[in-house]
Amino acid sequence: MGPQQDRSAAKPYANGSTAAAAAAGRKENNKVVRYRECQRNHAASIGGHAVDGCREFMASGAEGTAAALLCAACGCHRSFHRREVEATAAECDCSSDTSSGTGRR
Repeated sequence: MGPQQDRSAAKPYANGSTAAAAAAGRKENNKVVRYRECQRNHAASIGGHAVDGCREFMASGAEGTAAALLCAACGCHRSFHRREVEATAAECDCSSDTSSGTGRR
């Protein structure tokens, strides 16, 4: 492997956000997308099941680069991490009025 880099320092992007903020959640169509625990089976080649214990995806590089798709914690591709989409409050239709007034009781 190459020389170790200090990943503890938050490097700002041109828009003022940091790599940690970008990795923690991305907005797609007013939805926040987060990548949680790694689900890669490291023992698949021997017929077993073993995951590495990585709890959340952290991008290795700046957004838009190839390194942004690799997790800094476990080294796996982002696609191995469980994708979680959270609806924003503006999208949530939380009305409890289900009666239209025309139904029978």
